[in-house]
Amino acid sequence: MARRGKLWHIRAMTDAPDFDMDLARAEAIARRLSTLTFAWDIEKALEFALFRTYAVPAISGLLARTGAFETATRKRYDDTELLLSEPMEHGLDSARGAEAIARINAIHGRFRIDNREMLYVLSTFVLEPIRWMEHYGWRPFTGEEKRAWVLVYRALGARMGIADIPEDLAGFEALNAAYEATQFRQAESNARIGKVTLDLLLGFYAPKVLFPVLRPVAYCLMDRPLLVAMGFPEPPRWLRWVVLGGMKARAMVLRELPKRRRPRFITARKRPTYPGGYVISQLGNGPVGAGR
Repeated sequence: MARRGKLWHIRAMTDAPDFDMDLARAEAIARRLSTLTFAWDIEKALEFALFRTYAVPAISGLLARTGAFETATRKRYDDTELLLSEPMEHGLDSARGAEAIARINAIHGRFRIDNREMLYVLSTFVLEPIRWMEHYGWRPFTGEEKRAWVLVYRALGARMGIADIPEDLAGFEALNAAYEATQFRQAESNARIGKVTLDLLLGFYAPKVLFPVLRPVAYCLMDRPLLVAMGFPEPPRWLRWVVLGGMKARAMVLRELPKRRRPRFITARKRPTYPGGYVISQLGNGPVGAGR
């Protein structure tokens, strides 16, 4: 299925093995991808996946109403990243993974969130890393890796109580494309949440004085429907050419370099928001201790 032109078409899983993969094997493969094989790339892909969810007014509007994303942007970002990384890095049904999922469910339970919105957000977690690696990575996901990635997120969605989860990658692509075609619309909340998030992400790499120069670079990694819905300006064609060319050059260099040997765990990273470490039951903006 073509989406966003040839640029973002996901290759068919022709090299997928002909067997039913169990969840334990799928989790091991997904953990290797996110902490070892594509550690930086998958983190960036999921960061850009956030912007796709913000392009939906129903989602950005809820975030704007809670106020947490604008008054405590770094903490809200860290909490989201940690709660999603715990199940991936420690296992969906591990003590830490189960506690993180319970915490997510407790936070979501405070709001009336449509199942279609939950499905769409889940689809971005499935699709954006695969798309990113096909276009920017030093190699794309193999068929087996795509199967594992889908299976893990299907299992996560089930544990979050999401209904009507697609069975396979093609199903996620169809759901994702149909939802964006009808729900991507400009809204003031899209721009508000998008701007504070983008500035936060740029702040990981550069001082604030450089943000006006770096924002157009980030826009180059977004397609036009997303830019329009977010109210972000279209970057100059020459800049997009330079940025995308630089990403392709990076991929070529990485292909020849020695590969990472030690996993990089997001949950082990030191954060200014939690200098002494964090407690899963206190992550997020729900009642402390809610969950398990």
